[in-house]
Amino acid sequence: MSAIFSQVQDRGESVYFLSDVIGLKVLVHGRKIGKLNDLAIREHEKLPEVTCLVVGRPFGRRPLLIPWERVVEISLHQVVIDIDAEEKYEGEPEESQILLRDHVLDKKVIDLEDNEIDVVYDIKLVARGGKLYVTDVDFSNYAKFKRLGLKPIVKKLFSGSDLLKKETLSWAYVQPLPEDIGRFRGAVKLKVMKDKLSEIHPVDLADILEELAHEQSLAIFQELETEHASDTLEEIEPRVQRILISSMDKERVADLIDEMTPAQAADVLGVLPANEAEEILNLMEHEETEKIESLLEQQDDTIANLTTKGFIRFVPDVPIELVIAAYRKVAAEADVLDYIYAVDHDGRLHGVASLPELLMAKPETHLKEIMTMDVVSLSLTDSIAEAREIFSRYGFRALPVTDEDDMILGVIPYRDIMSLEHRFA
Repeated sequence: MSAIFSQVQDRGESVYFLSDVIGLKVLVHGRKIGKLNDLAIREHEKLPEVTCLVVGRPFGRRPLLIPWERVVEISLHQVVIDIDAEEKYEGEPEESQILLRDHVLDKKVIDLEDNEIDVVYDIKLVARGGKLYVTDVDFSNYAKFKRLGLKPIVKKLFSGSDLLKKETLSWAYVQPLPEDIGRFRGAVKLKVMKDKLSEIHPVDLADILEELAHEQSLAIFQELETEHASDTLEEIEPRVQRILISSMDKERVADLIDEMTPAQAADVLGVLPANEAEEILNLMEHEETEKIESLLEQQDDTIANLTTKGFIRFVPDVPIELVIAAYRKVAAEADVLDYIYAVDHDGRLHGVASLPELLMAKPETHLKEIMTMDVVSLSLTDSIAEAREIFSRYGFRALPVTDEDDMILGVIPYRDIMSLEHRFA
């Protein structure tokens, strides 16, 4: 039987369950030293990560605590580790260590209102990038019968029926277990009620998903109904959109984008690589695919033709009272009125101040004293899609366009990007 995880050779993703590995013989250099009794995990901001294996040994000998880094292979029949001397690894799990078999398996699953949902009959694990993560708890009938040793009979009698339907719950829903885990005899409690997801507004749900680790946000997002998922995807920031879409089945993504308007669809597809966006477009059934493609082609254009020279500029050393006195006259010729740009006589941008900052400053102060020197800017080669993402990220009403020497070439107003985005909407 081929290995389902090989830390040395396989850098892909493998999935298996705790019940399949507990009890496996553990080998060192071809010699059996014991059986796998448990897996210890560490909880942090991402999904729990397996830190070590607890290996039981015969004849009353102390167990071994094998760091995950020493695991060479786990197959359906054995665990292979690489250690030099067993004595170095003898010991008992610490009180603070969370053991999957001892502390989580067979525990009741309760919701936020302490209502019992089910029992944890198994635990799903995923090997990825040389590490092993806990991703789901399993309370399905199949897992229950498997634990009772009835797996062959159940598969034969109930194959294809709802009795064997998967009923796993992402670890993202599980509250952190107590620090005094050694004395933990309670239930596994949820931090989000799964059946309440549909009631969370897409904007609020997008905020939640943006704060979670990738595995957690993906697990929750996959639970959403198509329309709710589509609305939520539209609200998520581009960086997280890219991550989610890259981890999802492309047909599922196409279904979600089919629910959007052409402008919304172009916004989402515009954050993806061109080949990925094209693949999804080919799977879509949207009636206005041509309109979406037009928007996408437009997003690849640069902002060079959208910049304006009509912006307000003064040298950094000018007093604020002079800026205010001249503001009305220079504003009559300007397209961008919200910001005052500090530009030297050579045309190099030194900083920017907003109109409210200008009005609140003391008249005798100078522009350089109130300006922001860490200026967010665009370059002429930036695409319209890139410009829109930066506007969305920072919330500015206009952005300067500069070259590699910080020479200001113009300013692009947010309203121009928005009007261009919705031209076909």
